[in-house]
Amino acid sequence: VQLQASGGGLVQAGGSLRLSCAASGRTFSSYAVGWFRQAPGKEREFVAAIRYSGGGGYYADSVKGRFTISRDNTKNTVYLQMNSLKFDDTAVYYCAADLTGRTWPDQYDSRGAYDQWGQGTQVTVSS
Repeated sequence: VQLQASGGGLVQAGGSLRLSCAASGRTFSSYAVGWFRQAPGKEREFVAAIRYSGGGGYYADSVKGRFTISRDNTKNTVYLQMNSLKFDDTAVYYCAADLTGRTWPDQYDSRGAYDQWGQGTQVTVSS
């Protein structure tokens, strides 16, 4: 499977962006997808994840209530709607796929549980 993240850009604090993660090469609806981010000088951290079947997402405390993850399996795409953006949300955002079923029930926030990563999209929030 190949993942392509897009939708990043420059936005003012308080604004919104929607990231997309488009998948190809394998049955998209079969695997969980997560979003991670990496700010300069920091480790890559978990943002949100969604199971193969959709439903409610799982979020890092820092984005809970502001970000929403969703998926459209008919379009082979996972979305990350980001509202009320803050300066600290500035980072490169990566989507990742769990091809081997390791993320659930309790590893969805672990980088090591994901097998395939997209190339990342830059999100810059100006204060």
